[in-house]
Amino acid sequence: MGSVKDYFKTLGTGVASLLKGMQVTGKEFITPKITERYPEDRETRHVPARFRALLQLKYDEQGFCKCTACGTCERNCPNGTITIETKMVDTWKGKKKKLDKYIYDLGSCTFCDLCVTTCPFDALEFTNDFEQSVFTRSKLIKTLNDRPEPPEPEPTPEELAAYKAQQEKIAAAKAAAAAKAPAAKTADTTTVETPKKADQTSDSATQSNVE
Repeated sequence: MGSVKDYFKTLGTGVASLLKGMQVTGKEFITPKITERYPEDRETRHVPARFRALLQLKYDEQGFCKCTACGTCERNCPNGTITIETKMVDTWKGKKKKLDKYIYDLGSCTFCDLCVTTCPFDALEFTNDFEQSVFTRSKLIKTLNDRPEPPEPEPTPEELAAYKAQQEKIAAAKAAAAAKAPAAKTADTTTVETPKKADQTSDSATQSNVE
């Protein structure tokens, strides 16, 4: 008798749960429908400005990339999403390290924004371009510095004069330091040898007293 009672009790609970679920489903039948017209409305669709979709480099007014290849973003990335390759170039000031390739793996990016917030030169930002779907994962690996960089500007006469004066000042400081080095070495040698002579005099006096 108890099993029959439990059966009908379970059956009643199941019917009540079914009616509750059908109530939610029935409410959707009378709810006004909203059709998303994507991608036809791609040009007018509003995407929040703070939405993080794709990392990109910033450029200044002259077309130069703001990234100096310092590697801060690469070190702070928790997933190893960023790889920076550098190169040495000849400039009128001498050798200079510059960015060669900025490789970004969109497939492993968590959009944590650490690279953007820790960049000391404000050279990175996230765009809200959410259309990044591809059929192969290899296409998610992107080289961000894909723009042709303009040639280095020629220095002005004022810059050349200032650089020449700076180099002359550095050379003079090095020469002064080099001139002080032998004098300091001679002073150290004299200081070391003086106690030896004093010790020899003391030993001779002691020997005379003994005799």
